[in-house]
Amino acid sequence: MKPKPLVLELPPSHTPDVNTDFASAAQILWNLDSNRLSPHKDYKMDVQSSKHPSHRDDAAHDPLFTYLHRDIFQERPTFDAFRHLLDNYSACTGEEETVSSKELRENRTFLNAVMETAPMKYCHRYCLAKGVEYNGRSIPEDEAGFKKALDSIWFKLYSRSGGCGRRRKMDSSGFEHVFVGEVKNGQVSGFHNWIMFWLEERKGTVDYRGYIKPRSRYSAETNDDDHVLTLQFSWNGVEKFVGTSFIGVSPEFELALYTMAFLAGEDENIVTLDTGGESFDLKVKCHKIDRGSKVGSCYVEALAHYEE
Repeated sequence: MKPKPLVLELPPSHTPDVNTDFASAAQILWNLDSNRLSPHKDYKMDVQSSKHPSHRDDAAHDPLFTYLHRDIFQERPTFDAFRHLLDNYSACTGEEETVSSKELRENRTFLNAVMETAPMKYCHRYCLAKGVEYNGRSIPEDEAGFKKALDSIWFKLYSRSGGCGRRRKMDSSGFEHVFVGEVKNGQVSGFHNWIMFWLEERKGTVDYRGYIKPRSRYSAETNDDDHVLTLQFSWNGVEKFVGTSFIGVSPEFELALYTMAFLAGEDENIVTLDTGGESFDLKVKCHKIDRGSKVGSCYVEALAHYEE
């Protein structure tokens, strides 16, 4: 039997309006993320040693993730739908992407699943409240129309490697770049998702090199239960010198946060995120591409970390 659609009921303090700022909306998304995993219970990390991003030495001789409860993919439909998208792409820019009918179905399954969650329903409401437009038109009020916009923003292909006319290769998408990762000019580009990291580390294609402390000298110690981590790693032997990822969050949380940044945020958005016992000063960055119609990149930078 098909479950009833989720109806998101929010208290007045959590209901977005035209005056709701991005930082407040980001915190509400965090509070609504009921699918977020719990450290030491659903997964375990070993962050090991810190390093400077310019140093190429390996400060972590063991994997980052030491445990992940396998049932999360059976118990959380959005995690399962997300996982099926991660092998649909070629990592190298310049290689034409092809999208099969099976992959199109997987995209739809994922969007249907995330739109049944509170973070994405809040994202939709927030964008409507802010009166934003996409491609010259107001954001659709109906869920089906909003999913079509999400599909265009995140999954429609564009050229990242350049070229013009017929020589342009449709080799990238916002989803691929942000959540899967690409290799361009001999370096890893994008690749900001912890589930992808876990999967690739499990296969032996990712080598965790250590964590990088936020620049603020007053930041708290990095430990194994942090939900935000700046790290260095290699992927199939190609370096990612510095990148920041949320850890343990649901796919819908990240998709909602970055969609709000794309549609209703600025190029750089400063957020102080209370993750429960700890807070992170973050810069949520969003770069648009293809005349502003698609996500070029979205990610966070950790500016500071505080223990409460």
